[in-house]
Amino acid sequence: MASSSYEPSTTNLPLKPIPGSYGLPIIGVLHDRQDYFYNQGRDKYFASRIEKYNSTVLKLNMPPGGFIAPDPKVIALLDGVSFPILFDNAKVEKRDVFEGTYMPSTEFFGGYRTCAFQDTAEPSHNLLKRFIFYILTAKHHNSLPLFSSNLSEHFIDLDKQLAKNHKANYNCSVEAFSFNFFFKLITDKSPTETKIGNCGPILCQTWLAAQLAPLGTAGLPKMFNCLEDILLRTVPVPACTVKSSYNKLYQGLMEAGTTVLDEAEKMGITREEACHNLAFVLGFNAFGGLSNQFPILVKWVGLGGPGLHKKLADEIRAVVKKKGGVTFAALDEMTLTKSVVYEVMRIEPTVPYQYARAREDLVVSSHDASFKIKKGEMIFGYQPFATKDPKIFENPEEFVAERFIGDGEKLLKHVLWSNGRETDNATPNNKICPAKNLVVLWCRLYLVEFFLRYDTYTFDFKPFGVSPRITIKSLSKSK
Repeated sequence: MASSSYEPSTTNLPLKPIPGSYGLPIIGVLHDRQDYFYNQGRDKYFASRIEKYNSTVLKLNMPPGGFIAPDPKVIALLDGVSFPILFDNAKVEKRDVFEGTYMPSTEFFGGYRTCAFQDTAEPSHNLLKRFIFYILTAKHHNSLPLFSSNLSEHFIDLDKQLAKNHKANYNCSVEAFSFNFFFKLITDKSPTETKIGNCGPILCQTWLAAQLAPLGTAGLPKMFNCLEDILLRTVPVPACTVKSSYNKLYQGLMEAGTTVLDEAEKMGITREEACHNLAFVLGFNAFGGLSNQFPILVKWVGLGGPGLHKKLADEIRAVVKKKGGVTFAALDEMTLTKSVVYEVMRIEPTVPYQYARAREDLVVSSHDASFKIKKGEMIFGYQPFATKDPKIFENPEEFVAERFIGDGEKLLKHVLWSNGRETDNATPNNKICPAKNLVVLWCRLYLVEFFLRYDTYTFDFKPFGVSPRITIKSLSKSK
């Protein structure tokens, strides 16, 4: 049985050919796309092929294919042992694979290949990531009070919606909070002080939707599945369709981000390139990441019910009282709160996919066998199968709030949400999310501020893209 002392053995495993099939040219891709998006759905698409070939390492096609990605063939890693080779920068290359088997036009990013699309071997990757680290480090001590201030506005908005409509659109509220918080963290100014105004979330959503359209569905009736598939995945959405939205984000950052752009110039980065990288970090990493992460957090904590809510509220209020406020030291003492955040990131990672190309001929091992991957082949990892690997985690499909308390902390190396192990640190020389530790901190702080204000809540949710759409039905305030 899997336990916190689990250590996979990859020695003396038989070397086997990689099973699976890409199918016939064109037909195989279209067939797999129909299964992935419409007939089976994402998880069943992978699970059915694991069962068919009796292997968690196999060949398959990944969308979109078509003219957008003419070569959709990947080697899929669908367990917790093989997946981490995607983090080994000596063995894999991450050039232009950030969004999958295709690279959007650089016109989406002002003509630049931003840091996210660059491989660690490219000299500009190190420089640009050091610039991002500078921003996060310089703003670190301001992040807690700024986060709390913006969060208070978010909670007030939810309360007002409930008072008026007896329900609250959680996603819209948290999207506004996420954008406003991160814009002010970067620039020390509110977006309303710039030409962005209150339009930040819709500008980001428009820009993101055009890039990511080939990876999603429009939710049309079933009879239109084939038509939708052809429209979304034959040719890319032109960047010119969202140019005005992106330019407004860029110009707002150029106007408000004088201090950080000055620092970029000192580091040897032009203001223009630095600002386009800031726009990507703000729109994709920060807004896209946080506005998906918080609904996932609220969903799983909500499913834990009043029992979990009471445990969290009791721990949070006791520690805050003991420490005299919400401090870094107080947050560190909240063991259940920390464990809950890690468990959310394990059971439903915000970014479910990882891609890379083999730098050289290499061997990757699953629990049961080893496989040769040739130089240049595309490697794909589906993170939810890696972090719910039943040979690593007990009851992997179950949300266990206390999973990472005490001896369970040994399992943190199998939590992989940040493009690396939770026990590894982000550096300019790797592809781990530079805000990795801050994202965990912000999720913990979100729960702290929430349960200092409320006792429990009820909600509904619907799956939507990579995060749920949440409707808050009630918020019970603490007395």
